[in-house]
Amino acid sequence: MKAIVLGGGVIGVSTAYHLAQAGAEVTVLERQPGVALETSFANAGQVSPGYSTPWAAPGIPLKAIKWLMQRHAPLAWQPDGSLFQWRWMAAMLRNCTAERYGVNKERMTRLAEYSRDRLRQLRLETGIEYEQRTLGTLQVFRTAAQMESARRDTQVLDACGVPYRLMTDRDALPEIEPALAHAAGLVGGLHLPGDETGDCQRFTTQLAELAKAKGVRFRFDTRIASLKTSGDRVTGVQLEGGEVLEADRYILALGCYSRELLQPLGLDLPVYPVKGYSLTVPLVDASRAPRSTVMDETYKVAITRFDQRIRVGGMAELAGFDLRLNPRRRATLEMVLGNLFTGGDIPKAEFWTGLRPMTPDSTPIVGPTRYDNLLLNTGHGTLGWTMAAGSGKLVADLAMGRSTDISIDGLTLGRYAKNSFSPSADLHRASPA
Repeated sequence: MKAIVLGGGVIGVSTAYHLAQAGAEVTVLERQPGVALETSFANAGQVSPGYSTPWAAPGIPLKAIKWLMQRHAPLAWQPDGSLFQWRWMAAMLRNCTAERYGVNKERMTRLAEYSRDRLRQLRLETGIEYEQRTLGTLQVFRTAAQMESARRDTQVLDACGVPYRLMTDRDALPEIEPALAHAAGLVGGLHLPGDETGDCQRFTTQLAELAKAKGVRFRFDTRIASLKTSGDRVTGVQLEGGEVLEADRYILALGCYSRELLQPLGLDLPVYPVKGYSLTVPLVDASRAPRSTVMDETYKVAITRFDQRIRVGGMAELAGFDLRLNPRRRATLEMVLGNLFTGGDIPKAEFWTGLRPMTPDSTPIVGPTRYDNLLLNTGHGTLGWTMAAGSGKLVADLAMGRSTDISIDGLTLGRYAKNSFSPSADLHRASPA
């Protein structure tokens, strides 16, 4: 079976690897000169199934209004001139109910837990190294309201079998992250010991080499013009310049650029580019740095330890495809890092921005479409690294006609079939075929 994977980020490379492992002949198309050079390049470094939480949540609309007036707010909005932006935001607001939050969190946690387990299996199978750590995530709170929200969230964690420790005493935090003994303003935290960390770009680069060893062909500096179709099948990928590539299966993993390619096919993907930022800071004092990942719930900023670096990532800007570096966002990341940890050389930090492909309900779109040989693996938002290994294996199994290890209910594009971007039951209960 021949397969073409569109996109060479962590999602596309993971898909290609698993397809090749299953015996497929795979070609990956990527417009950059190498893998993981866009959204996967310098993300926060978290593999956090325990923190797989929808952005659309009860109370978010009111918080969003307040954030627009704050200097260090986790969310910013700027009109991009498109109707799509307004439709997407309206759909997100419709997901900000307790009922939808519970449904979406279960879907995200199901895929994220599976993905973390698949990542562990990959390490055993291949010996892949990417500065990984397995000490969990510590979510820290600055207010009693955040503590109460976390307490409610533990009901879903219990239902999904996710281990955790809720700490209502700030003095317990240094038991997990000793350097937090120096931090002020914290009231407690939630420790998720099953979470992990690692350099996503390094992982993707090494996995691509392992994929090449299995016969995967990577075509870099290659731009896709369109998908050619006939009836209910995709018949080829037309490249800029006119070349057409043909395969038995096509897997779309283009992140924020998935929507534009599929619109001519009558598929309306609610995937919006949500801009995020990161700092990569040289480590100078390990005793005043995190051991794993600390997530500041107030600012939605994650601080992750690599071997000799600290990665600080977060923020969400709704501003279309704007990739300019905003110095105000750097100031926020520096502020949060300096408040919690002082073991990094902040003036020497590398500042980066990328676009996360976000759906209104924060759940990725993984699985079949109404075109028999076209599958989607996109819309992972801030959790692409967390969900990459599992999403790749899941889509590879679907493409190869195999039974999947977990249910795809609620993960497919079918959940948006009832109304434009609206919450609905997953109408597409496709079985692997």
